[in-house]
Amino acid sequence: MEVIFLLIGVSLVLAGSFLYLFFKAVKSGQFEDDYTPSVRILFDNHKKPNKNQPIKPKSNE
Repeated sequence: MEVIFLLIGVSLVLAGSFLYLFFKAVKSGQFEDDYTPSVRILFDNHKKPNKNQPIKPKSNE
């Protein structure tokens, strides 16, 4: 029976810490950007070539 009280206490402390971290993230402005995630797939992500590797020309085949 004592184990149940211990587990309830630990779960309340854990839930409280997650709630504190969530409100801290909201207050710091982490969730302010609503637009960028919806259009991120439309952006081109071109990788820059490595300086040590030569650039391969595209074939016309």
